[in-house]
Amino acid sequence: MVDPVPGDLAEVAAAFDRSRRRLAAAEPDAIVFVASDHFRQLVTSNMPAFMVGKAPSMRGTHPNEVREFGLPVREVPGDPDLARDLLGRHQLPDGFDFAFSDEPWLDHAFMVPLLYLRPQLDVPLVPIFTNCNAPPLPGAARFAALGEHIRTTIQRSSLERRVAVLATGHLAFELGGPRQLSGGSPGPDFDEEALGWIRAGDVAGAVAGCTYERLLDAGNLTFQFLNFIALMAAAGAGPPELAEAVHCRFGPEPFMTWGST
Repeated sequence: MVDPVPGDLAEVAAAFDRSRRRLAAAEPDAIVFVASDHFRQLVTSNMPAFMVGKAPSMRGTHPNEVREFGLPVREVPGDPDLARDLLGRHQLPDGFDFAFSDEPWLDHAFMVPLLYLRPQLDVPLVPIFTNCNAPPLPGAARFAALGEHIRTTIQRSSLERRVAVLATGHLAFELGGPRQLSGGSPGPDFDEEALGWIRAGDVAGAVAGCTYERLLDAGNLTFQFLNFIALMAAAGAGPPELAEAVHCRFGPEPFMTWGST
């Protein structure tokens, strides 16, 4: 965001600042970050459902995002040992055929939140790239299982890590369609119900409610809400400390925070 922050984005900036302070107070040793791929790492010649980045250092920001959005080029430290735990080390975990990369390249889905939430970029990161854009997509139940896998892996790990789990996505959102940037949400009914699931920690309700047809009806990028189902499950399917939707020119921007599990 530019300085001074435009009026309709001031509350978004304030919400990011609250989240930044909450993350700093947690003092994480590592971050596991679930975010949608935008045809950067996952491409139509090789489109897995989920991919784990396990490099010791990762490039941040693609050239077009520097050119179009003014994002800085950065290096982000990784945590290969924690990534290997999530991958199952010598054998893939039951129920997950993860792809992995030793050369992950982070785009805005990771970099924009990180630049606001941890601008020092000093906490080692394990990115989990999700396919929310190229059907056939993994269903909502698979995202819930992903979150549960993240939680149980961290709890059982022999590594001495205090781990923060982050996710980015959308409520109802349209890109390139007739409802793009219409000044409001393309699916206000979905937004209301989705916030209800989050505030109740209702993973089962979210899974049942997030059919392909329902998500598409709410907007063609609403599928990225599935990342939040993974976050809810990773938090132990309990109510969050905070769940809010901040309204701006892009529609309602969700922010949610859970404590330790």
